[in-house]
Amino acid sequence: MDGVGSFGAGRAGSEFDPFSFIQQPQTILRILAWIFSIVVFGSIINEGYVNHGSERLYCIFNKNNDACNYGVTIGLIAFLACIFFLVLDIKFQQISSVKDRKKAVMLEIGFSGFWTFMWFVSFCFLANQWQRTTPDELPLNQGADAARAAIAFSFFSIFTWAGLTVRAVQKFLLGTDMALFRTDHLDGNQPVQPYPVGPATETTDTYQSPPFTENLDSNAPTYQVPIY
Repeated sequence: MDGVGSFGAGRAGSEFDPFSFIQQPQTILRILAWIFSIVVFGSIINEGYVNHGSERLYCIFNKNNDACNYGVTIGLIAFLACIFFLVLDIKFQQISSVKDRKKAVMLEIGFSGFWTFMWFVSFCFLANQWQRTTPDELPLNQGADAARAAIAFSFFSIFTWAGLTVRAVQKFLLGTDMALFRTDHLDGNQPVQPYPVGPATETTDTYQSPPFTENLDSNAPTYQVPIY
């Protein structure tokens, strides 16, 4: 079965329209999630480490390197994932198999839902470590804006990835309904319609005499078997 109009996309192989693609809510959310991820890991890498009386650099989040590493890792993976799924969205209409489209949508649901949770953990973790950071341990005037930006955009990323999860679920449900509609004629439980037979007709014509018979003449001589 081909991928005609399945999972929210048009006919497989149809022409790609960049203008309408950019206006789709899913594309807007994807671009926002991509920008937010850049802000998070970029802020931590550039200004998330400070030098406090030594040559060693400390993470501005309560000197907890795990906090900085977590924020950078989550943001970098989200950055790459946004690019991957953006390309997948562009190529989605070129996928002719409904099964392959279903796998792509399920992959997006799983990853987007999981990364929504990971961003929630990032926000809670970074905010908690920032609250524990005191001026006695670190000069908060250095990198304070970067720390707040990482926390704020981690919070914003929760909603963007949650929105992407909802959109992916909607695509999955739409594709499921259309697949059922397109395969109802393949259900083996459907009754088989018999071949239409026209009304039976009876012939009223009868033979006046049996076929291949001749009228016998009573005066004609009869043949007698010779006796030897």
